[in-house]
Amino acid sequence: MHRPFRRGSRRDFLALACASLFPQVRGKKADQSPLSALTPIRFREVAHSAGLDFVLQNNPTPRKHMIETMPGGVAAFDYNNDGRTDIFFTNGASIPSLEKDSPRFFNRLYRNDGRMRFTDVTSEAGIAGTGYSMGAAAADYNNDGHTDLFVAGVYRNILYRNQGNGKFEDVTESAGIKSDKWSVAAGWLDYDNDGWLDLFVVNYAHWTPDFDRFCGDRDRNLRVYCHPKYFKGLSNTLYRNRRDGTFEDVSVKSGIAAHIGRGMSVAFADYDNDGLTDIFVTNDNLPNFLFRNRGDGTFEEVALQAGVALTNNGLPVASMGADFRDYDNDGLPDLSITALAGETFPLFRNLGKGVFQDATHDSRLGPLSVTRSGWSNGFFDFNNDGWKDLFTANSDVNDLIDLFQSTHYRQPNSLFVNLGNGMFQDVSAEAGLNLSHAHRGSAFADFDNDGRMDVVVSALGEPAELWQNTSPDVNHWLILKLIGTRSNRDAIGAKVRLGNQSNHVTTAVGYASSSPASVHFGTGKLEKIERIEIHWPSGTVQVLRNIAANQVLEVHEPPM
Repeated sequence: MHRPFRRGSRRDFLALACASLFPQVRGKKADQSPLSALTPIRFREVAHSAGLDFVLQNNPTPRKHMIETMPGGVAAFDYNNDGRTDIFFTNGASIPSLEKDSPRFFNRLYRNDGRMRFTDVTSEAGIAGTGYSMGAAAADYNNDGHTDLFVAGVYRNILYRNQGNGKFEDVTESAGIKSDKWSVAAGWLDYDNDGWLDLFVVNYAHWTPDFDRFCGDRDRNLRVYCHPKYFKGLSNTLYRNRRDGTFEDVSVKSGIAAHIGRGMSVAFADYDNDGLTDIFVTNDNLPNFLFRNRGDGTFEEVALQAGVALTNNGLPVASMGADFRDYDNDGLPDLSITALAGETFPLFRNLGKGVFQDATHDSRLGPLSVTRSGWSNGFFDFNNDGWKDLFTANSDVNDLIDLFQSTHYRQPNSLFVNLGNGMFQDVSAEAGLNLSHAHRGSAFADFDNDGRMDVVVSALGEPAELWQNTSPDVNHWLILKLIGTRSNRDAIGAKVRLGNQSNHVTTAVGYASSSPASVHFGTGKLEKIERIEIHWPSGTVQVLRNIAANQVLEVHEPPM
């Protein structure tokens, strides 16, 4: 998060000027992929009619506590195994007590009843929570076939075990999970490939309710949220799954604890294709982390040499959300990051051999995003044409920004369509993304089971948004639900190749949020896929042939 009273810099001006340096479509496929020829993407906001009445209560106070601007994680997962994706929202609490002393502060779980209708089942599920909650991460950590849930918060983390009967049990203490830091986000991965999911928790900074530094303009009595530089950073936490329902804190012996940052989000991928899951962490106004998995239980922090610690100008930005996914169909996972106005939304293209290139401006995301502030993000194929598009949930961090800068606090979300030639086009307005709110978290899923990816977004102090994808139904699709037998049951970390597309199983997507472990592909005009190659975390390679499109395909890991 940037300095609230920063004036427009020469760097900001140059970024805006870059828009004139790039034609609308450029590259080998420019004549094949004009915008007019792309399948249009359309969304309709349906939260009210769907029964989603959640309002994120960040409980802003005159003292401008930093925690007030950072909650809003969303998790989309099927908690009751009925084939429909449900929605969980994190929520704030009273300040300074950090207690949920009113139902308006409860975290909320909404059951998907089908046909884009949801029911609040928070009470019966036992998942209202405690403390000032921030992020959420869902996955089946105990391999019992039921998706569990971790909630990150301000000195209060919660691990919920899904009991399989519509209820959750708080097992935080018995599992060995600590609540000794301000945690913002988390994610599940199997870093040691033992078939059991481990937990990575993202921690932000040292803060207590006693912090009372005045930041802003005293003469005008304008108090704003302080710059992150006033908060000492923290290391992140890695828990190894002991396979008995408990976790071991391996932060120190894995090397994770040696690196201090101001963590915001985490994303996972095998970026160097060595069969081991690596970890990327966004840091607020500090260099990002890329933890390369050595395969012996330890990690090496390589962000600087890999080219993802900083943008091309050599400065850290307010890195917030992250998605680690192949956008250019070359088989290598790339990195999308959100940041604040004037910083652009960085895009790092994976060149192979452990090196990334800053492609923010070559892709046109630089000029397209320079006036926006982004939080959560995700690479998904919203028009099913075979290329992953980029959705970002937008808002400035400073609720008074409109008083002294040209940008706005409340902003509409963005949709950048992938032109298939390494470049993106802004189609936010055409897609119908016209609501300006203080957006924060987002989760991506096919909530109505029609093969088109939908989006749910949280907003500070305002109703959540549910964006139903109503794009013209002309392209085909396939959703793979992988079930591990020797790998972890959710098959998190599995890599899938379909034609020239690649993807992998992960639930860590965006800012402090979680999306389903299933893998979605748009197949364009293809009604049958000749070959699908699955690399399971156990090392097994499975090939599927002649698979019909337009279905959710459940695939079980083959036995040895």
